[in-house]
Amino acid sequence: MSKLTLTALLRAMVDQDASDLHLSTGTPPQFRIHGRLFRAKSDVLTPDMIKELLYDILTEQQKKMFEANHELDFSFGVKDVARFRGNLLFQKGSMGGVFRRIPVEVPDFDMLKLPDVIKKVVRQPNGLFLVTGPTGSGKSTSLAAIIDYLNREENGHILTIEDPIEFIHPHKSCIVNQREIGADSHTFHDALKASLRQDPDYILVGELRDLETIEMALTAAETGHLVFATMHTNSAVQTIARVVNVFPPHQQPQIRQLLAATLCAVMTQQLVPNSGKSGRSLAAELLIPNLAVKNLIREDKMHQIYGVMQSGQGGTGMLTMNQSLVELIKKGNLTKPDALNLSLLPEELSKMV
Repeated sequence: MSKLTLTALLRAMVDQDASDLHLSTGTPPQFRIHGRLFRAKSDVLTPDMIKELLYDILTEQQKKMFEANHELDFSFGVKDVARFRGNLLFQKGSMGGVFRRIPVEVPDFDMLKLPDVIKKVVRQPNGLFLVTGPTGSGKSTSLAAIIDYLNREENGHILTIEDPIEFIHPHKSCIVNQREIGADSHTFHDALKASLRQDPDYILVGELRDLETIEMALTAAETGHLVFATMHTNSAVQTIARVVNVFPPHQQPQIRQLLAATLCAVMTQQLVPNSGKSGRSLAAELLIPNLAVKNLIREDKMHQIYGVMQSGQGGTGMLTMNQSLVELIKKGNLTKPDALNLSLLPEELSKMV
């Protein structure tokens, strides 16, 4: 029997169209395929086997960082296979790892079936564009497609700040500089602060995690840059509330004013398994603030924004998550029971169907 290697597991992961590979003591390697975990036909992994698998791909510096911090984020490529994002961890004293596949080719905007109105939104000279959703919902993939669209259609400087770098963007019509936290800068906040002196037109921030980074992103959007970022929120209204509530109460009126002035879109997405067939489909909610939404943000009336999203879609292209789920039901990609389980407002969805 041939020796098990991480490269062989990653190759099998790609061959089976898996999104993630899990290595954990006491179970065989497991692949996540279309949202579900499947065990590989392999031996149960022992602590020594996992250490050998993981250390085979790490540099000496990465080994030291992992042993010191007990966790490590990194990205790497396997020739003729794909690029991967890795996260290593300790659990119950043993090593483990999760690897996510990153396609070598940047996905096409239209292939992902992103709302077409986004092409118009990203032609704005400045603003804040947030892509949100749970882990594994394709946020990084959607942003990569948007950045690639700008890279082909515009002429400017694209600066990305990522942890770690996932999709590689070559220079096309734009100059693209990609900075990795840990290797190229110490923190998102430091890199974002420095970016304002690097003459960018477009700034991508991997994730808005804390008050300082959110404040710096808003400042960058206010001072003439188009800023893209991700957050782990489940709706457009929840996203706006999260941004504001990160700040202490005395700052919130000022932040609401700044957010109303700079926010150009919030896209919240899910990747939903197709009912009765393979693959997954994108369900997306899209908020494009009009005057009514901007006023509601300023006046701290977040609960009324969803009503505007439902009624004010004619000239904006706004879309609610329930409307997106209904479209998937109509196309036969989703059953009504599955859609109801995915919806944050199942009673409204049931009436719509």
